[in-house]
Amino acid sequence: MKRALITGITGQDGSYLAELLLEKGYEVHGVVRRASTETFERINHLSGKIHLHQADLLDQLSIIDTIKVSNPDEVYNLAAQSFVPTSWKQPVLTGEFTAMGVTRVLEAVKLLGRDTIRFYQASSSEMFGKVQAVPQSEDTPFYPRSPYGVAKLYGHWITINYRESYNMYAVSGILFNHESERRGREFVTRKVTDGVARIKLGLSKELRLGNLDSKRDWGFAGDYVRAMWLMLQQDTPDDYVIATGETHTVQKLVETAFQAADLDWTKYVVTDQALVRPAEVDLLIGDPTKAKTKLGWVPEMTFQQLIERMVKADLERLKTGSTAQVTARGI
Repeated sequence: MKRALITGITGQDGSYLAELLLEKGYEVHGVVRRASTETFERINHLSGKIHLHQADLLDQLSIIDTIKVSNPDEVYNLAAQSFVPTSWKQPVLTGEFTAMGVTRVLEAVKLLGRDTIRFYQASSSEMFGKVQAVPQSEDTPFYPRSPYGVAKLYGHWITINYRESYNMYAVSGILFNHESERRGREFVTRKVTDGVARIKLGLSKELRLGNLDSKRDWGFAGDYVRAMWLMLQQDTPDDYVIATGETHTVQKLVETAFQAADLDWTKYVVTDQALVRPAEVDLLIGDPTKAKTKLGWVPEMTFQQLIERMVKADLERLKTGSTAQVTARGI
């Protein structure tokens, strides 16, 4: 039985990856941070099936101890401060988690088993930022436009550096936007689908958004974690862009979500300049040719299916009151 360790297991990607690995017969271990309130809602259904360890990307020794105890064949580093707007408000903390945190995990892997442990780093399309080519591939130059993008770029290059310096099996997946009903409500996709559900049910009267013209390549998180796993099954470590190859504006996202609830978006959406980024990323669209060719990976869920699924899930959640307290963050 293979063993895997996932940092960020309580997040959207971590929960889907844990499910995938369990289906494949893995013993799954996850890293969780000590907090006064536990936020395990995405993995509650996996209770008793996974092993959780308290550790922190800011604490090198806790990472080393966790890897010693879990003794993994594969390490998936998904943990980060991943909300882009917060990275402007807390740039130093973002750097500590999203950049230096990667180095701490890599150093722990190097110390404890560089010849046997395979390492996956969650890189991001935000590294392309002010895009230098359309679409973006593994060879496109990076130009990050946020502290988050800069921190992710450090994490990406330090992974390459450890691979080349220490002959480690270490890879980066440059994942474009991937969403689901498990996405935090501060992210624009979930903010929209949750907002639509609230308006449909009479719980809200408007939805405030920033730049409706921004374009993104959105896919389903469940498809993308499958690509993560495939990267660690190859004979030779390499980096891959994971994307759908299609782009949609935020306005198209809004239109699709409101249509799923049989509503006219123009009656409810308000543009708020306070929500526009200090340095905007206008167009992201990935070229997944390498992943399709070498990994045999293709996304299975379409953009429309994804948004309709998310709206349906938010409607059901709000109707049943399955979440007793719904935060106002990002709404």
